[in-house]
Amino acid sequence: MINKILSRFGIFLLNAISLLPLFLLYKLADAFYLLIFYVFKYRRRVVKENLYHALPDKSCAELNAIEKEYYKFLSSLFVEVIKMKSISKKELNKRVKFKNKDLVEAYLQNNESVVFCSSHYGNYEWVCMAIGLNFSGQHFPIYKPLSSEVFDNWFFNMRSKFGNKMVSMRQTLRAVQANKNTASMFTFGSDQAPSREESMYWTNFLHQETSVQLGVEKIAKKTNRPVFYLKINYLKRGYYEVDCVPICLHPKETAEFEITELHTNFLESMIQQQPAYWLWSHRRWKHKRQLKTPKIDLGDLNNQSLFSHS
Repeated sequence: MINKILSRFGIFLLNAISLLPLFLLYKLADAFYLLIFYVFKYRRRVVKENLYHALPDKSCAELNAIEKEYYKFLSSLFVEVIKMKSISKKELNKRVKFKNKDLVEAYLQNNESVVFCSSHYGNYEWVCMAIGLNFSGQHFPIYKPLSSEVFDNWFFNMRSKFGNKMVSMRQTLRAVQANKNTASMFTFGSDQAPSREESMYWTNFLHQETSVQLGVEKIAKKTNRPVFYLKINYLKRGYYEVDCVPICLHPKETAEFEITELHTNFLESMIQQQPAYWLWSHRRWKHKRQLKTPKIDLGDLNNQSLFSHS
Protein backbone atom coordinates (compact mmCIF):
# COMPACT_ATOMS: atom_id res chain seq x y z
CA MET A 1 0.00 0.00 0.00
CA ILE A 2 2.81 2.40 0.96
CA ASN A 3 4.65 1.56 -2.27
CA LYS A 4 1.55 2.36 -4.33
CA ILE A 5 1.11 5.71 -2.58
CA LEU A 6 4.76 6.62 -3.17
CA SER A 7 4.52 5.48 -6.79
CA ARG A 8 1.42 7.61 -7.37
CA PHE A 9 3.16 10.61 -5.80
CA GLY A 10 6.13 9.99 -8.07
CA ILE A 11 3.84 9.89 -11.10
CA PHE A 12 2.23 13.17 -9.99
CA LEU A 13 5.66 14.83 -9.84
CA LEU A 14 6.70 13.43 -13.22
CA ASN A 15 3.47 14.67 -14.82
CA ALA A 16 4.04 18.12 -13.36
CA ILE A 17 7.66 18.21 -14.56
CA SER A 18 6.51 17.09 -18.02
CA LEU A 19 4.58 20.36 -18.42
CA LEU A 20 7.83 22.34 -18.45
CA PRO A 21 9.13 23.38 -21.88
CA LEU A 22 11.99 21.29 -23.21
CA PHE A 23 14.57 24.06 -22.92
CA LEU A 24 13.97 24.10 -19.16
CA LEU A 25 13.94 20.32 -18.99
CA TYR A 26 17.35 20.29 -20.64
CA LYS A 27 18.62 22.61 -17.89
CA LEU A 28 17.46 19.96 -15.42
CA ALA A 29 19.21 17.34 -17.54
CA ASP A 30 22.50 19.25 -17.27
CA ALA A 31 22.23 19.16 -13.48
CA PHE A 32 21.17 15.51 -13.56
CA TYR A 33 24.29 14.68 -15.59
CA LEU A 34 26.55 16.12 -12.90
CA LEU A 35 24.80 14.05 -10.26
CA ILE A 36 24.83 10.68 -12.03
CA PHE A 37 28.32 11.08 -13.48
CA TYR A 38 30.31 12.74 -10.71
CA VAL A 39 28.32 12.19 -7.50
CA PHE A 40 26.42 8.90 -7.72
CA LYS A 41 28.58 7.46 -10.53
CA TYR A 42 25.57 5.55 -11.84
CA ARG A 43 26.77 2.25 -13.37
CA ARG A 44 30.01 3.86 -14.44
CA ARG A 45 31.93 0.62 -13.96
CA VAL A 46 29.45 -1.18 -16.25
CA VAL A 47 29.75 1.55 -18.88
CA LYS A 48 33.57 1.63 -18.72
CA GLU A 49 33.83 -2.15 -19.06
CA ASN A 50 31.33 -2.25 -21.93
CA LEU A 51 33.12 0.52 -23.84
CA TYR A 52 36.56 -1.00 -23.22
CA HIS A 53 35.61 -4.42 -24.59
CA ALA A 54 33.30 -3.20 -27.38
CA LEU A 55 35.58 -0.52 -28.83
CA PRO A 56 39.13 -1.89 -28.48
CA ASP A 57 40.45 0.36 -31.25
CA LYS A 58 39.71 3.50 -29.22
CA SER A 59 42.31 5.14 -27.01
CA CYS A 60 41.67 5.77 -23.30
CA ALA A 61 41.08 9.45 -24.05
CA GLU A 62 38.53 8.57 -26.76
CA LEU A 63 36.73 6.11 -24.48
CA ASN A 64 36.56 8.70 -21.71
CA ALA A 65 35.09 11.24 -24.12
CA ILE A 66 32.49 8.73 -25.34
CA GLU A 67 31.62 7.88 -21.73
CA LYS A 68 30.99 11.52 -20.85
CA GLU A 69 28.98 12.11 -24.01
CA TYR A 70 26.92 9.01 -23.21
CA TYR A 71 26.01 10.25 -19.73
CA LYS A 72 25.07 13.66 -21.11
CA PHE A 73 22.83 11.94 -23.64
CA LEU A 74 21.37 9.63 -20.98
CA SER A 75 20.43 12.68 -18.89
CA SER A 76 18.71 14.26 -21.89
CA LEU A 77 16.95 10.99 -22.65
CA PHE A 78 15.60 10.90 -19.10
CA VAL A 79 13.84 14.27 -19.42
CA GLU A 80 12.70 13.48 -22.98
CA VAL A 81 10.97 10.36 -21.69
CA ILE A 82 9.24 12.44 -19.00
CA LYS A 83 8.17 14.91 -21.72
CA MET A 84 6.32 12.10 -23.52
CA LYS A 85 3.40 12.67 -21.14
CA SER A 86 2.64 16.15 -22.48
CA ILE A 87 4.39 16.34 -25.86
CA SER A 88 2.11 17.31 -28.73
CA LYS A 89 1.88 15.62 -32.11
CA LYS A 90 3.28 18.75 -33.76
CA GLU A 91 6.27 18.90 -31.40
CA LEU A 92 7.04 15.20 -31.79
CA ASN A 93 6.87 15.34 -35.58
CA LYS A 94 9.19 18.35 -35.56
CA ARG A 95 11.78 16.45 -33.55
CA VAL A 96 11.54 12.99 -35.14
CA LYS A 97 11.78 12.83 -38.94
CA PHE A 98 11.59 9.67 -41.06
CA LYS A 99 13.50 8.87 -44.25
CA ASN A 100 12.39 6.31 -46.84
CA LYS A 101 8.85 6.12 -45.44
CA ASP A 102 7.65 5.34 -48.96
CA LEU A 103 9.48 1.98 -48.89
CA VAL A 104 7.37 0.90 -45.93
CA GLU A 105 4.18 2.54 -47.15
CA ALA A 106 4.38 0.58 -50.40
CA TYR A 107 3.69 -2.56 -48.36
CA LEU A 108 1.10 -1.01 -46.06
CA GLN A 109 -0.89 0.51 -48.93
CA ASN A 110 -0.99 -2.94 -50.49
CA ASN A 111 -2.47 -4.31 -47.25
CA GLU A 112 0.82 -6.06 -46.43
CA SER A 113 2.75 -5.95 -43.18
CA VAL A 114 6.35 -5.36 -42.12
CA VAL A 115 8.64 -6.09 -39.19
CA PHE A 116 10.55 -3.18 -37.68
CA CYS A 117 13.84 -4.01 -36.04
CA SER A 118 15.10 -1.45 -33.54
CA SER A 119 17.32 -1.13 -30.48
CA HIS A 120 18.01 0.90 -27.37
CA TYR A 121 19.70 3.57 -29.43
CA GLY A 122 18.97 7.30 -29.49
CA ASN A 123 15.54 8.20 -28.21
CA TYR A 124 13.87 4.89 -29.10
CA GLU A 125 10.82 5.95 -27.04
CA TRP A 126 10.11 9.05 -29.13
CA VAL A 127 10.76 7.14 -32.33
CA CYS A 128 8.29 4.43 -31.40
CA MET A 129 5.67 7.04 -30.47
CA ALA A 130 6.21 8.83 -33.78
CA ILE A 131 5.62 5.69 -35.85
CA GLY A 132 1.97 5.80 -34.85
CA LEU A 133 1.77 9.30 -36.37
CA ASN A 134 3.73 8.73 -39.57
CA PHE A 135 2.55 5.45 -41.08
CA SER A 136 -0.83 4.29 -42.30
CA GLY A 137 -0.81 0.76 -40.84
CA GLN A 138 -1.44 -0.29 -37.27
CA HIS A 139 1.69 -0.24 -35.12
CA PHE A 140 2.36 -2.92 -32.49
CA PRO A 141 5.47 -2.24 -30.35
CA ILE A 142 6.52 -5.25 -28.27
CA TYR A 143 7.20 -4.36 -24.63
CA LYS A 144 8.03 -5.98 -21.31
CA PRO A 145 5.64 -4.92 -18.49
CA LEU A 146 7.27 -3.26 -15.49
CA SER A 147 7.08 -4.81 -12.04
CA SER A 148 5.36 -1.69 -10.67
CA GLU A 149 1.74 -1.66 -11.85
CA VAL A 150 1.48 2.11 -11.33
CA PHE A 151 4.54 2.94 -13.44
CA ASP A 152 3.67 0.27 -15.98
CA ASN A 153 0.29 1.92 -16.56
CA TRP A 154 1.96 5.33 -16.81
CA PHE A 155 4.37 4.15 -19.50
CA PHE A 156 1.66 2.17 -21.30
CA ASN A 157 -0.59 5.24 -21.59
CA MET A 158 2.25 7.47 -22.80
CA ARG A 159 3.50 4.99 -25.38
CA SER A 160 0.06 4.33 -26.81
CA LYS A 161 -1.39 7.85 -26.84
CA PHE A 162 -0.63 8.47 -30.54
CA GLY A 163 -2.18 5.27 -31.86
CA ASN A 164 0.38 2.62 -30.95
CA LYS A 165 -1.08 -0.68 -29.79
CA MET A 166 1.32 -1.98 -27.17
CA VAL A 167 1.77 -5.76 -27.05
CA SER A 168 3.19 -7.57 -24.05
CA MET A 169 6.02 -9.97 -24.96
CA ARG A 170 3.94 -12.94 -23.88
CA GLN A 171 1.17 -11.91 -26.27
CA THR A 172 3.37 -11.47 -29.34
CA LEU A 173 2.35 -14.58 -31.25
CA ARG A 174 -1.32 -14.05 -30.48
CA ALA A 175 -1.17 -10.45 -31.72
CA VAL A 176 0.64 -11.48 -34.92
CA GLN A 177 -1.98 -14.16 -35.63
CA ALA A 178 -4.88 -11.79 -34.87
CA ASN A 179 -3.56 -9.20 -37.35
CA LYS A 180 -2.26 -11.44 -40.11
CA ASN A 181 -4.77 -10.01 -42.61
CA THR A 182 -4.26 -6.32 -41.83
CA ALA A 183 -1.52 -3.87 -42.76
CA SER A 184 0.55 -3.75 -39.61
CA MET A 185 4.01 -3.04 -38.21
CA PHE A 186 5.50 -5.02 -35.33
CA THR A 187 8.52 -3.39 -33.69
CA PHE A 188 11.07 -5.54 -31.88
CA GLY A 189 14.11 -4.58 -29.85
CA SER A 190 16.99 -6.51 -31.38
CA ASP A 191 19.55 -5.76 -28.68
CA GLN A 192 17.74 -7.02 -25.59
CA ALA A 193 19.83 -9.62 -23.77
CA PRO A 194 18.03 -12.97 -23.45
CA SER A 195 17.89 -14.67 -20.08
CA ARG A 196 20.40 -17.44 -19.47
CA GLU A 197 17.71 -20.02 -20.26
CA GLU A 198 16.84 -18.27 -23.55
CA SER A 199 20.44 -17.81 -24.77
CA MET A 200 19.95 -19.99 -27.81
CA TYR A 201 22.05 -18.27 -30.48
CA TRP A 202 25.50 -16.78 -30.07
CA THR A 203 27.43 -14.53 -32.41
CA ASN A 204 30.27 -12.03 -32.38
CA PHE A 205 28.93 -8.56 -31.61
CA LEU A 206 31.19 -5.61 -30.79
CA HIS A 207 34.20 -7.95 -30.46
CA GLN A 208 32.47 -10.15 -27.88
CA GLU A 209 30.65 -13.45 -27.89
CA THR A 210 27.03 -12.35 -27.49
CA SER A 211 23.71 -14.13 -27.07
CA VAL A 212 21.04 -12.79 -29.41
CA GLN A 213 17.28 -13.12 -29.29
CA LEU A 214 15.57 -14.70 -32.29
CA GLY A 215 12.16 -13.04 -32.17
CA VAL A 216 12.67 -10.89 -35.28
CA GLU A 217 13.82 -13.83 -37.37
CA LYS A 218 11.11 -16.18 -36.12
CA ILE A 219 8.27 -13.76 -36.87
CA ALA A 220 9.74 -12.68 -40.22
CA LYS A 221 10.28 -16.23 -41.49
CA LYS A 222 6.95 -17.49 -40.19
CA THR A 223 4.96 -14.67 -41.85
CA ASN A 224 7.40 -13.70 -44.67
CA ARG A 225 7.11 -10.06 -43.61
CA PRO A 226 9.93 -7.87 -44.91
CA VAL A 227 12.32 -6.61 -42.23
CA PHE A 228 13.26 -2.94 -41.96
CA TYR A 229 15.81 -1.58 -39.54
CA LEU A 230 14.93 1.73 -37.91
CA LYS A 231 18.30 3.45 -38.11
CA ILE A 232 18.17 6.31 -35.61
CA ASN A 233 20.56 9.15 -36.33
CA TYR A 234 21.23 11.63 -33.50
CA LEU A 235 21.24 15.06 -35.14
CA LYS A 236 21.46 17.33 -32.10
CA ARG A 237 19.90 17.51 -28.66
CA GLY A 238 16.23 16.61 -28.98
CA TYR A 239 16.29 15.97 -32.75
CA TYR A 240 16.44 12.59 -34.49
CA GLU A 241 16.28 11.28 -38.03
CA VAL A 242 15.04 7.73 -38.59
CA ASP A 243 16.03 5.94 -41.77
CA CYS A 244 13.81 2.97 -42.66
CA VAL A 245 16.44 0.61 -44.07
CA PRO A 246 15.31 -2.65 -45.72
CA ILE A 247 17.62 -5.42 -44.54
CA CYS A 248 15.62 -8.47 -45.65
CA LEU A 249 12.69 -8.31 -48.09
CA HIS A 250 12.16 -12.07 -48.57
CA PRO A 251 12.65 -13.74 -45.17
CA LYS A 252 11.50 -17.21 -46.22
CA GLU A 253 14.35 -17.37 -48.71
CA THR A 254 17.01 -16.83 -46.04
CA ALA A 255 19.16 -19.40 -44.29
CA GLU A 256 18.80 -20.14 -40.60
CA PHE A 257 20.11 -17.24 -38.46
CA GLU A 258 20.80 -15.11 -41.54
CA ILE A 259 18.29 -12.43 -40.52
CA THR A 260 19.65 -12.44 -36.98
CA GLU A 261 23.17 -11.87 -38.29
CA LEU A 262 21.94 -9.11 -40.60
CA HIS A 263 20.27 -7.03 -37.90
CA THR A 264 23.06 -7.68 -35.39
CA ASN A 265 25.71 -6.51 -37.86
CA PHE A 266 23.60 -3.50 -38.78
CA LEU A 267 23.35 -2.40 -35.14
CA GLU A 268 27.09 -2.88 -34.68
CA SER A 269 27.71 -0.57 -37.63
CA MET A 270 25.33 2.04 -36.17
CA ILE A 271 27.08 1.97 -32.82
CA GLN A 272 30.53 2.27 -34.39
CA GLN A 273 29.40 5.35 -36.33
CA GLN A 274 27.92 7.18 -33.31
CA PRO A 275 28.88 5.20 -30.20
CA ALA A 276 27.67 7.60 -27.51
CA TYR A 277 23.96 7.04 -28.14
CA TRP A 278 23.57 3.33 -27.41
CA LEU A 279 22.48 2.16 -23.95
CA TRP A 280 25.93 1.39 -22.54
CA SER A 281 24.67 1.16 -18.95
CA HIS A 282 22.70 -1.95 -19.94
CA ARG A 283 24.43 -5.16 -18.77
CA ARG A 284 24.40 -6.60 -22.26
CA TRP A 285 27.06 -9.25 -21.67
CA LYS A 286 26.02 -10.49 -18.24
CA HIS A 287 25.52 -14.07 -19.50
CA LYS A 288 28.27 -16.29 -20.85
CA ARG A 289 27.81 -19.21 -23.19
CA GLN A 290 27.20 -22.54 -21.49
CA LEU A 291 29.14 -25.60 -22.60
CA LYS A 292 25.96 -27.11 -23.97
CA THR A 293 23.66 -24.80 -25.92
CA PRO A 294 19.93 -25.46 -25.32
CA LYS A 295 17.83 -26.57 -28.26
CA ILE A 296 15.92 -23.84 -30.08
CA ASP A 297 12.19 -23.75 -29.36
CA LEU A 298 10.79 -22.42 -32.63
CA GLY A 299 7.40 -21.99 -31.02
CA ASP A 300 8.64 -19.49 -28.44
CA LEU A 301 8.13 -16.11 -30.08
CA ASN A 302 7.49 -14.15 -26.91
CA ASN A 303 10.96 -13.23 -25.78
CA GLN A 304 11.89 -9.91 -27.35
CA SER A 305 11.00 -6.35 -26.47
CA LEU A 306 12.24 -2.91 -27.30
CA PHE A 307 11.00 -1.49 -24.01
CA SER A 308 13.06 -3.28 -21.38
CA HIS A 309 16.62 -3.13 -20.15
CA SER A 310 18.58 -3.87 -17.00
